[in-house]
Amino acid sequence: MPRTPAPTHRLQAVFVPDRRRIAWWGPDQPDEHARKRGLPEGVPGRIELAHGTVPARLVPLTQAVPALAGLAVGKQLSDSLLAWRAAAIAALGDPARLEALAGMMPPAAHAVRLGADRVWTAAELLSAFRSAVHDAYSTADASAAELLAARESEAAEAPVEAVLRPYQRQGLSWLSALARNGAGGVLADDMGLGKTLQTIALLAMTPGPHLVICPTSVVGNWARELARFAPELEVARYHGPRRDSASFASADVVVSSYSLLLRDAEELSAIDWGVAVLDEAQQIKNPDSRTALAARRLSARTRLALTGTPVENRLSELWSIMDFASPGLLGTRKRFTKRFAEPVENRGDAAAGLRLRDLVAPHLLRRLKKDVATDLPDKMETTVACTLTGEQARLYRRAVTEAFDGGLGDGFERHGRVLALLTKLKQICNHPAQYLKEESPVLSGRSGKLDRVTEILGEVVDSGERALVFTQYRAMGELLAGHLAAELGLAGVPFLHGGVSAAGREAMVDGFQDGSAPPVLLVSLKAGGTGLNLTAATHVLHFDRWWNPAVEDQATDRAHRIGQTRRVEVHKLVTGGTLEERVAELLDRKRALAEAIVGTGEDWIGKLDDAGLRALVELSDAEVGE
Repeated sequence: MPRTPAPTHRLQAVFVPDRRRIAWWGPDQPDEHARKRGLPEGVPGRIELAHGTVPARLVPLTQAVPALAGLAVGKQLSDSLLAWRAAAIAALGDPARLEALAGMMPPAAHAVRLGADRVWTAAELLSAFRSAVHDAYSTADASAAELLAARESEAAEAPVEAVLRPYQRQGLSWLSALARNGAGGVLADDMGLGKTLQTIALLAMTPGPHLVICPTSVVGNWARELARFAPELEVARYHGPRRDSASFASADVVVSSYSLLLRDAEELSAIDWGVAVLDEAQQIKNPDSRTALAARRLSARTRLALTGTPVENRLSELWSIMDFASPGLLGTRKRFTKRFAEPVENRGDAAAGLRLRDLVAPHLLRRLKKDVATDLPDKMETTVACTLTGEQARLYRRAVTEAFDGGLGDGFERHGRVLALLTKLKQICNHPAQYLKEESPVLSGRSGKLDRVTEILGEVVDSGERALVFTQYRAMGELLAGHLAAELGLAGVPFLHGGVSAAGREAMVDGFQDGSAPPVLLVSLKAGGTGLNLTAATHVLHFDRWWNPAVEDQATDRAHRIGQTRRVEVHKLVTGGTLEERVAELLDRKRALAEAIVGTGEDWIGKLDDAGLRALVELSDAEVGE
């Protein structure tokens, strides 16, 4: 129910952008009061303001005041001032550029208070308005100009143990400009362009403490990347059952998860962070979600959202992410919907789309691989560390304890028991449902690796690319097929394994290559590791590791082979704190000798003594999520 504002005897006005009118209201007989101030006579009407519906006069703009944005006479201020912010900026110069400053200014900066002890002419009112707004916006204007210029310049130094590529140095220059101006932004680079590295460089050169909120599945990955690229930073992982907010006091960077952003909102919002980062920021694309509301409560000098998909389905998603990064920039949600979302989505209004692009330009940076990554290698391999869920951790510890408590034996008996333990642990790392052999299980939220694969493939599909997913387990492949089809909105996800007929195998390959099949193809490592040409894929994901580099390379080469004209990104998933991570580290350190070390599989592990084996498989508590 609209509220009627408190009665006032002072003349007030607000600009109505959609009507191109100034609405006057306040005292009895507002026409008479307007005439006394030399203002043109209007026509009766009603206007809905942010604080209610009140009688008003709609006065046409005249040539004498073509850019008059509005004024407030007297002490009363309300949210209605937000409605004419755009026109207020237009009064100062180029609307396309200056409109972008609106979100950086508090509503009170747009108000003009005038005494009631004299009659004010229209010219005097306009002069007073221009003077009041000019000072407020001059600083914001300079800030926006600096942000736009920084997008084209390269940072002189990057305080990280890595060599940044030119586009990454430009990204760091822009991020640094955000921090200098106390502004926020969205780094929306294409997947694989190094959003994490650019962000770590910013954190390393900006006073903290800083906060990184990310999906639980990548908490460990963030901690590792920080240790790798900025080892001088003290990093605290705030997650898991033994988390303690006392760690904030000594940390340069605190890494936590979206689930804890909700659960421990009071602790996280009580700190004044230097930079607050939301990784995979599409997690707050629903502005009404509890996660989005909790994110907006965070206190930080600079807010940064990282996402490869700032808009997935509707422009309201962009509003939600931007309202975290740069509160107020896009106005209220209702105003944004009327001004941008409806014209663009319902009517294909190109002009509205351009205005929106200009508005967010200083605060959003997006580069595509095809534009900036021409110097990158044709195959890029990344190890993706995932976090165990609490359920996975319990199953993992129990399997290790039972194996050692029962004794491993000697000779062939020991060899068989060790391999059985490895199989159990790898299946637990994949998903509890695979290990427990559940029928029709609930999959979401139970495996950090599954959650991370879903996130990666979501970006791949949204970007119009295609991916191969390799697993050595048929049972896991069948679980993945149903889960990914549902989560990614696909008609189905084909699974090429040993049980597929020759004709079916050929149909799967042809459909994937010509684009008639879904953009994700699951492949059994044994059945599809060799002999296939799948160059339509630009991403290869190894869901579980074979621990033989030659075998994995052969599988990767299904996409990275003659006929491939694009760069192939290879994602090797490992579960942090488990034998998966330790074996992966061993292979990475001794890549040149890896085949000799591991032979054709896992036999070398069976030759370890009990102490060496236990050190390899023991779970690290620091890697367990909620």
